[in-house]
Amino acid sequence: MSWTFLPIVIVLAVIAFIGGRAVAARRARVTKAHSRPEQHGLYALIWVAFPALVVLLLVAMFAGSLEQRLLAAGAPAEVTALEPIREEAFFADARRLGAGQRTQQAWEQPFAELLPVEGVRAARIAQTVDFAGVVAALLAAALGGLFVFSQIRPDMRARNRVEGWVVGILFTCSALAVLTTVGIIASLLFDATRFFAAVPIQEFLFGTQWSPQIAIRADQVGSSGAFGALPLFAGTFLIMLIAMAVAAPIGLFAAIYLSEYAGRTSRAVIKPVLEILAGVPTVVYGFFAALTVGPAFREMFNGLGALLVGGPLDGIGQYLLLVQNQMALVAGAVMGIMLIPFVSSLSDDIINAVPQSLRDGSFAMGATKSETVKRVLLPAALPGVAGAMLLAMSRAIGETMIVTMAAGLAARLTLNPLDTVTTVTVQIVTLLTGDQEFDSPKTLAAFGLGLTLFVVTLMLNIVAQKIVQTYRQQYD
Repeated sequence: MSWTFLPIVIVLAVIAFIGGRAVAARRARVTKAHSRPEQHGLYALIWVAFPALVVLLLVAMFAGSLEQRLLAAGAPAEVTALEPIREEAFFADARRLGAGQRTQQAWEQPFAELLPVEGVRAARIAQTVDFAGVVAALLAAALGGLFVFSQIRPDMRARNRVEGWVVGILFTCSALAVLTTVGIIASLLFDATRFFAAVPIQEFLFGTQWSPQIAIRADQVGSSGAFGALPLFAGTFLIMLIAMAVAAPIGLFAAIYLSEYAGRTSRAVIKPVLEILAGVPTVVYGFFAALTVGPAFREMFNGLGALLVGGPLDGIGQYLLLVQNQMALVAGAVMGIMLIPFVSSLSDDIINAVPQSLRDGSFAMGATKSETVKRVLLPAALPGVAGAMLLAMSRAIGETMIVTMAAGLAARLTLNPLDTVTTVTVQIVTLLTGDQEFDSPKTLAAFGLGLTLFVVTLMLNIVAQKIVQTYRQQYD
């Protein structure tokens, strides 16, 4: 691959830096230079490395399609006579064979005999394209070096030009971030508009039946489907509430302890251990919920139901005996554990940002530490803590893996924490799993859900940022 040439580009860039610095230093002995030799070296480094990297990037982007075209141009007549899909599959297998990999399918004669020959030709084409990319990158680096070394002189404003390159790179990164966001929004709006053209938006937002199946025959039962997303919103809201009921008090109390009560040694141990939870993959939390928390909760509720059966609460007891591993309570509780370090870290930073003068004034008035926390610190930090809670809520709304493994897939309009429910994100994954047709309401429903989720989380983040900014303006 041409990217293996990258270390050579780095070496050439370093040589250009050293050479440009040396040339600038030697010429500056005669005439006073505008910029330092190091800035001339950086300018030479940029003009050697940047063209070569651009060529390597272009080769990486278009090498695959170029190899495919070259391979198809010299293919035997038997291969070119195939249907376009089978022809593309044959060339893909030839390229895999040329790269030393296994083919995806078994081919009948005469294609079984032609495949090894085409694999050898594919390997030769790939080597040629890679070699051409390396030569082009070397040529681009050489031309850039010739240009920049012809420009190095004492009166050249190398510092200004290097700073211009840096500003351009920073602007490009910012523009890429903005364009990525615009692209995401545009793709969501485009496909969501197609979905709402088939399903009325009021039915989607306020409908109580979610069954986005598509019939194979016109007379099949349930052929019309149902796209009422209210059960999904209810399940998302229910699990988010349970998660915040766990994460908010534990995270806030942990932040208060770490900020106001823990010593340096205790804080140095507890805070990193607590934040380890933030690095645990969500699928691990899902396993923990499905294999540990779910069975434990089921046994607890089944045992409680066995005690209530036969008494005045026989109906509740019979219901508790039917509780299974998957329920909203399990998903919400484990998700709350996942959010504890998120809440505690933000709340700890916010409480520490409260001016020390407020603490000193409270102690001077004779207040104890607990009274200072309750009546001074928490009211002062309340806007920032509220912003942290809203950010945690948006994080909980977007969680998928824990809900999939611990809450089930049943779209129920319920607020019972012992029922199996599903959320918006889980249904998006379900709708887009496998081979799907992107012209049916079933698949396009995922984009409607995604747009709704995007709007909700965006509003939560905006409100949280406004609250945090108000807090900072008040205490900065």
